[in-house]
Amino acid sequence: MTPPPADHVTPEAPGADLARPSVVRPASAGERGRRPLRVCLVGPSLEILGGQSVVLARLLSRFGETDEIEVSFLPVNPRLAGPFRLLQRVKYVRTFATSIAYVASLLRRVPRVDVVHAFSASYWSFLLAPVPAMLAGRLFGKTVVLNYHSGEADDHLARWRTAIPLARLADVIAVPSGYLVDVFRRHGLDATAIFNFVDVERIPYRRRESLRPRFLSNRNLESLYNVACTIRAFARVQRVHPDAELIVAGDGRERAALERLVAELGLRHVTFTGRVAPERMPALYDDADVYFNSPDIDNMPSSVIEAYAAGLPVVTTDAGGIPYIVRHERTGMMVPAGDDVQLAEQALRLLREPALALAIADRARGECLERYVWPAVRDAWVHLYCETDARAAGRGVGDASGVRTLVA
Repeated sequence: MTPPPADHVTPEAPGADLARPSVVRPASAGERGRRPLRVCLVGPSLEILGGQSVVLARLLSRFGETDEIEVSFLPVNPRLAGPFRLLQRVKYVRTFATSIAYVASLLRRVPRVDVVHAFSASYWSFLLAPVPAMLAGRLFGKTVVLNYHSGEADDHLARWRTAIPLARLADVIAVPSGYLVDVFRRHGLDATAIFNFVDVERIPYRRRESLRPRFLSNRNLESLYNVACTIRAFARVQRVHPDAELIVAGDGRERAALERLVAELGLRHVTFTGRVAPERMPALYDDADVYFNSPDIDNMPSSVIEAYAAGLPVVTTDAGGIPYIVRHERTGMMVPAGDDVQLAEQALRLLREPALALAIADRARGECLERYVWPAVRDAWVHLYCETDARAAGRGVGDASGVRTLVA
């Protein structure tokens, strides 16, 4: 598998010493003088299209506009040069070759930066992508930020014995939702919540005075996102509205099974677009009138807040961190995970009650503009980088103190 497009814990916490090797003290802000803090974002490129790669690309673009931070990007899935590129076409060999190239690039780049900001998913992806970056950061005495994004965090931290000790390699753990803050706390790790953000100026906003039965789903076609539930709910909607349409944007291992399900249910007007580049998504939001989302496992899906920005009313299941960003009948319609009957009923309710749909969409957009835009997120990241770097500078050689929390 190629690595993917990711308060105080006392020193006595189990596994703390195991995870934290001796370090060289990083340069303090005073020693750096007035130059910007050099931050290296480590994570998947857009060749691995998903939530992490999209968020990373947005941060990279936005930090390029700031004076305090000098940002660079190191992909966990580097392209090999010349004939070595052929190795990345061979299963298993691809993982080994890509991992070697990734570690080599870390050893070259990390000595030249102040902060290593490692994006993280769960399970094997955690071991293959952020762990080498955190180890390199500790080896060279750099400040390490673990930016954990997966909705599978609870299972990962509970079942993988290495997960918690390795997470303590970081000086601070940042997560995109209050949900993950609570998950990490249950496992003895504290984290800072800094929300994902959307580029609202790139998403056309349309106030939908009345709704057409035109639905959009844009989650990856993988089992945890349960797009089959959306399709079954849409089948119920289409019995009432024969002209209803569903756009299924995205790709994944479940695509063939989902296409078979559409055929078995005898559905019409269902379009599978395949993989959609981020720059094409705004047009799909603008063309739809209701957003369907039915995961079984999730964290803080950026697609939901993108729908908010577009003025698109959201009908979603309550998986993972979704209740932290969606309030039923206030900013969206929310039903139990896996319940296609209620998912359809809430969608039909919006079609019957356009005033309710409009009120929900207006409140959701207002919340998006207040909480999930770059100006609201920028200062939190700058504060986290600078404050954590200053604290790490005082850690001293061989200090095995634990993960620190900063309030975003």
